[in-house]
Amino acid sequence: MAGSIVRGMAAGVAGTVVMTAFQKFVEMPLTGRRTSYAPADFAQRISPLQPATRQGRDQLNTVTHFALGTMWGTAYGLTAHAGLRGAKAVAVVFPVVYTGDVLLNTALGLYKPGTWTAQDWTVDLVDKLVQAAATGVLYDYVFGPAEGS
Repeated sequence: MAGSIVRGMAAGVAGTVVMTAFQKFVEMPLTGRRTSYAPADFAQRISPLQPATRQGRDQLNTVTHFALGTMWGTAYGLTAHAGLRGAKAVAVVFPVVYTGDVLLNTALGLYKPGTWTAQDWTVDLVDKLVQAAATGVLYDYVFGPAEGS
């Protein structure tokens, strides 16, 4: 199980790189959306970290963005360890983790999904689905999971 978790974490980091590239080079140019500071907002809400500068906030945003992606990868690794891979694993992991993400951020007062437009929902879902799918592909084909793990 430990190997599946570690591979999942690595795939989650790599999947977050894919999502970030998708956001910066595809989604944001199409939608005109600016950089989201939701990861930094989350970190600041649940920890004592309060960056004093814009650079510090940018760094916190990036670190938290990748930490959250690592957690998504861990969920994929655990699902793969249980025997699911590929689209089936993404179909199990994505709705559970995404719903948890929205509920937690809403409970913390960071998200207000009742006010989101259809575009807001689409951007959030597609960006995070890109991350989840990329994590699965990377776990299954790049990080070379052992048979049965």
